Amino acid sequence: MSTTTSIQPVAQPSSAKMLQAMVGIGLLCALLIVLTFEGTLPRIERNKAEALEKAIFKVVPGITSKQTFAFDSENQLSLIADDTEADQLVYAGYDENNQLVGVAIEASGMGFADVIRILYGYDIQQEKIIGFYVLESKETPGLGDKIEKDEAFLANFEALDVSLTDNKERVKNKIVPVKQGKKENPWEVDGITGATISSRAIGEILGGSTGSWAPRLAKSLEVLTKKEDHNGSE
Repeated sequence: MSTTTSIQPVAQPSSAKMLQAMVGIGLLCALLIVLTFEGTLPRIERNKAEALEKAIFKVVPGITSKQTFAFDSENQLSLIADDTEADQLVYAGYDENNQLVGVAIEASGMGFADVIRILYGYDIQQEKIIGFYVLESKETPGLGDKIEKDEAFLANFEALDVSLTDNKERVKNKIVPVKQGKKENPWEVDGITGATISSRAIGEILGGSTGSWAPRLAKSLEVLTKKEDHNGSE
């Protein structure tokens, strides 16, 4: 005598329950991402600040201390605390005798892959760029990243001319990029074969930045030369 076993159909989850589960998982993932970001943000910001500090001392050779300045809405330069968030920042570097050596300025522009952020040193009295450092770049490894380590390219920024007109109103000759081996003038940036776009971008970034910064800094030289101690006295 045979026995027939009935098979009960497996209950299928409803669309509403599946949607609730997916939404719940999505919210959990979003929460984890936010918590991770907030947890690591202070460390990221601290690392960026430390990298910037080292870069300032690199692009303005010979300094032992620095002060941070910012231009206000009336285009007046004033001393601010190092941790103050502001636009139009400039970092003045001083030697062991508290004499102004030069300033460090941030600038950025579009490269081949993404935005390139740089820091360069500028000697206001000699009217020359005296140092250069890439703060952030996503240029192609082995090609575009040569802007960070190619010795011949970096030599451009040991004494790059940014001379001003006699009235200090503008730069005499705007910094321009040229093809590798074609540099003839002290305000030209000799490019890199194989990294043409990236090296050209650096020349264009510097040309735009110095055109804006150099005249204003020349007119604010007296403010920058006053090295103050931590109590605010000279």
